[in-house]
Amino acid sequence: MNRTRVVAALVAMCVLVAGGIAQVEAHGDVSPQPVDTTGLEPLGETWLEKNPYSGNEVAIKIGSSGYNQNCARCHGLEVISGGLAPDLRYLEKGETGDEWFMQRIRHGATINGVTKMPAFEGTLSQEAMWAIRAYIEAKHDDS
Repeated sequence: MNRTRVVAALVAMCVLVAGGIAQVEAHGDVSPQPVDTTGLEPLGETWLEKNPYSGNEVAIKIGSSGYNQNCARCHGLEVISGGLAPDLRYLEKGETGDEWFMQRIRHGATINGVTKMPAFEGTLSQEAMWAIRAYIEAKHDDS
């Protein structure tokens, strides 16, 4: 009888874990959260190609909050990926990294019909996106 309960518990746990992984990959029912950008200089409606907030302490603080609300679930706390999504600490700094980051955060990524990353354009402002990028840059790892 104990053996039956153990097997049932293991099966249930596997189903829960598999369901959790499926939700992480498809982002389940998680909705992007708005980011309060009070304190940042407004950027206007034209999308910039280079991060105007790079190294800005206010932007890094705001970006930390925005990252933790919207990105950490897949990209990991403190920008340390657990392997489900790219480890953003190694994202190239400067304009090349800015270009890739902005393309991906604005438009998301779908691979083989599966949403791997939701599009944030229309939910997050340009200011919020660049603040998150400033936070990621502050966590950069050159190794």
